[in-house]
Amino acid sequence: MNKKKLFFINLIVLLSFAKINAQVPFLNENSFKITRTLDYINSLYVDTVNQTALTETAIRAMVKELDPHSAYLNIEEVKELNEPLQGNFEGIGVSFNILNDTIFIVNTIAGGPSEKVGVMGGDRIIKIDGELVAGIKITNKTVFKKLRGNKGTKVVISVLRKGSKNLIDFTITRDKIPIYSIDAAYMLDKETGYIKLDRFSQTTNEEFAKALKKLQSQKMKNLILDLTGNGGGLLDEAAMLADQFLEKDKLLVYTKGRKTRRQDFFSTSQGLFEKGKLVIMIDENSASASEILSGAIQDWDRGIIVGRRSFGKGLVQRPLMYPDGSMLKLTIAHYYTPSGRDIQRPYKNGNSDEYYNDFINRYKHNELSNKDSIHFVDSLKKLTLVLKRPVFGGGGIMPDIFVPIDTSMYSDYYRDLLRNGTLYKFVLNYIDTNRIALKKQYPDFQKFNASYCAEQLFPAMIDFASKDNIKFNQQQFEQSKNAISKLLKAYIARDIWDSSEFFQVFNSDDPIIKEALKAIDQYDTIISPPKK
Repeated sequence: MNKKKLFFINLIVLLSFAKINAQVPFLNENSFKITRTLDYINSLYVDTVNQTALTETAIRAMVKELDPHSAYLNIEEVKELNEPLQGNFEGIGVSFNILNDTIFIVNTIAGGPSEKVGVMGGDRIIKIDGELVAGIKITNKTVFKKLRGNKGTKVVISVLRKGSKNLIDFTITRDKIPIYSIDAAYMLDKETGYIKLDRFSQTTNEEFAKALKKLQSQKMKNLILDLTGNGGGLLDEAAMLADQFLEKDKLLVYTKGRKTRRQDFFSTSQGLFEKGKLVIMIDENSASASEILSGAIQDWDRGIIVGRRSFGKGLVQRPLMYPDGSMLKLTIAHYYTPSGRDIQRPYKNGNSDEYYNDFINRYKHNELSNKDSIHFVDSLKKLTLVLKRPVFGGGGIMPDIFVPIDTSMYSDYYRDLLRNGTLYKFVLNYIDTNRIALKKQYPDFQKFNASYCAEQLFPAMIDFASKDNIKFNQQQFEQSKNAISKLLKAYIARDIWDSSEFFQVFNSDDPIIKEALKAIDQYDTIISPPKK
């Protein structure tokens, strides 16, 4: 090889290294110490150690010192994280519960692989691919592992069905199964629609548009968007959803960090609901993407926020993948509402327990029941962009209309019924015995909702709970019986129909919805254009 050719080869190699190093710098002294420590342990330590586990422990310990939302995830955790955000997984398409040590199919997903081959709600899975799965203390994790799999692969389940003496075999071809981010969409009255959004995933905007058009076809003029309990999700989806309500060229949200340049998100002209009355419901569990959407609507005086102060997560995480499929979810920036509010609430010592016990702290300080107990720092005050109303950063979104938490119906007896899963287990047994009769008596949800009374189940429920080690307390039962009745009826509605019917029952006396409807009636006095 001549010298000239060798020179050019060396030059290309050097330029390649320079390009790599521009993206990933050489190990600094601290990085070198960590690597060398692992090498020392591997080479010299007296006992055999699991290097992978040791490395993951070290990474988790480092990340814990950063902030509450940076995290290390192993391969399985990455998969669990991505499924709800991607909006689908691959499996057979059933909702199930483990009842009396048997896999009980609650219902099948409409149009899914199981429904197509004839699997029905109430079937009990006894075998999977010929292997006994009943009476062996099977867990939810094991069921997921056996029933989920790559699209196109097959699984054989053997089920026991009421009225049939023998097992029925079904060969099911796995397929993509949707995970919906919208739990419910229905009309609250003749002009007001309601949409319950559970998370912000890759399919959220598409689902929302479909739900909105359905309600608009029913003459909807006003919309109540329920973000209570919505822990967030994808920032892009939150911005796109905000775009549905705002006119073109409005700043929706922006992000910036120490090593991250500012990035702005603007609305387009594609919004499907830019003019009607809009109310957004939030509470102490509404976080991240929920706060992005609520903040944009509030800052532009586009709608009314009703409920309680949101969680306060204003940090942006970037997923950084390792070669083995594990991931570092690293905080790289803060996000800011259009008025410049940083919604992130204060934190100390990285991933501290104190940060995640915020609900308990708010309860102790009376913040969930008294608006005057919530204090904001004057230096974090901003003004909305149209009506110039005062709003504050540094601790979530404060609603325009505060709704105190209602704990009047909660008792220790009721909490035990929920904590132990007793109410739902009772409903599963009840549905198993009465499914056919219920469907015959109530051919549609409207009839069921209007006339079914769950109080008739109280004696059987109390007896079932006693056998489930929940000691009956008459006084506490009287305090909570309305809540118990409502939840029993809602569970039955969900198991016969779907989650939208569950919320139609469950929301029947929701205090935030009541205030949201009042806000619709008083909309023009709460949000009115500035006087010229």
